[in-house]
Amino acid sequence: MIKILNDTIMNKLTSKQQKIIEIFLSGEKMQSSEAYKKIIKTDEDISLVTVKRALSEMTEKGILEVSGKGRSTSYRLSSKGRIFAHIDARQYVSVDPDKRYGLRQYNFDLFKNFPSDIFTDEESKIMEDSTAEYNKRTINLSPAIQKKELERLVIELSWKSSKIEGNTYTLLDTEKLIVENKEALGHSKNEARMILNHKDAFYYIRQHSSQFKTITRKNLENLHSTLIKGLNVNFGLRTKPVGVTGSIYRPLDNIYQITEAVEELERAVSQSKNPYTKALVALLGVSYIQPFEDGNKRTARLMANALLISHSLAPLSYRSVDEEEYRSAMLAFYELNSIIPMKKIFIEQYSFATKNYAVK
Repeated sequence: MIKILNDTIMNKLTSKQQKIIEIFLSGEKMQSSEAYKKIIKTDEDISLVTVKRALSEMTEKGILEVSGKGRSTSYRLSSKGRIFAHIDARQYVSVDPDKRYGLRQYNFDLFKNFPSDIFTDEESKIMEDSTAEYNKRTINLSPAIQKKELERLVIELSWKSSKIEGNTYTLLDTEKLIVENKEALGHSKNEARMILNHKDAFYYIRQHSSQFKTITRKNLENLHSTLIKGLNVNFGLRTKPVGVTGSIYRPLDNIYQITEAVEELERAVSQSKNPYTKALVALLGVSYIQPFEDGNKRTARLMANALLISHSLAPLSYRSVDEEEYRSAMLAFYELNSIIPMKKIFIEQYSFATKNYAVK
């Protein structure tokens, strides 16, 4: 019987098992002898017997999938094995896209097999402690302070989320635009519109927070429509292919499969009782599926915030995130399906938000 895989199990993997995961990340099916030949290139001390034992143990834990029998037995990395693979995202994306070994197509098994909880006990404690601190800081705030704190969060979120997408407004430019409705000289109208749409989307979430206990196609499309208003982007699920700059990954290219993928994501989010998991899965999932012709990552970030807000948790501004680290983590999820790099960013940004904002 295959054991349920969780992050605790993954953190207990031996160095040899981690090396095996790295080998299987290319997506190949391999027999034990083939895996052994690849492993001895970096670990001459390992034996074929040891490799076979490790493959068997990893299959038991659900990290690997097995097919065939006897001498025809072959192994491949499972979706759950990919999800918890510990990788260096920066190192991975430093290689030219066409020379990378990741997946080039959408993984149809990914959200069907997504765990209902993706945080270790230690990680959960970090976020629960951060939330407890946040709740203490936000008790009995005066209306004036609440308004000021909300305005600051909206400015910093609108600025940084737009900057991740290449917007060249500075933080000061963004403040003047949102507070005084003054557009910065030398910038396009679309840059200003992108920022103002973030503001509108955040207020829309706050006004309709009860609708965001989970993700649905309806609330996803409503949020997206607010974020792309006035930017010459079509509403609704896309009907044409899109590419991802700097990536070998090609998202689904027809509306029927996109619709099914969104439904799978809905199920993956709704099955979890952990709101932190819901938010992170939505952040990754919407970005991965790319259901719209543009504005997908913006919608993903705001949807993650919507889920956090609906569960009375701190929203993220992403103010302190390194844009290259964020992009690398997202590309690692696209091509390798590993959540580990983005999970690290999510935990850091949540802890930052609880210490730096007081928005209820």
